[in-house]
Amino acid sequence: MPKYLLEVNYTLEGIKGVKSQGGSARVDAATELIEGLGGKVESFHFAFGGTDVFVIADLPDNVSAAAAAFTVCAGGGATARTVVLLTAGEIDAAVGKVATYRPPGS
Repeated sequence: MPKYLLEVNYTLEGIKGVKSQGGSARVDAATELIEGLGGKVESFHFAFGGTDVFVIADLPDNVSAAAAAFTVCAGGGATARTVVLLTAGEIDAAVGKVATYRPPGS
């Protein structure tokens, strides 16, 4: 199953929600969302700095990953950025593909 990194940033309303309900409620909500889409949460980490939460999740496909991000953002408490994670084997397959490319100006 493909693996994704979800980078989440809370809005002011989202921060108020975390403050009133605690971090465990957010982990539970994220787990329910991901599992409802046929996936599994591998890890959930709160952070401070540029990103508030990092979630690594297995999801069936890109459509499911997009649905997770849209659902989070539509709730209004957070924004999400989704990164597709690749295995070493997938990179090996990618660099092994023959592709023709002409750089600009050549």
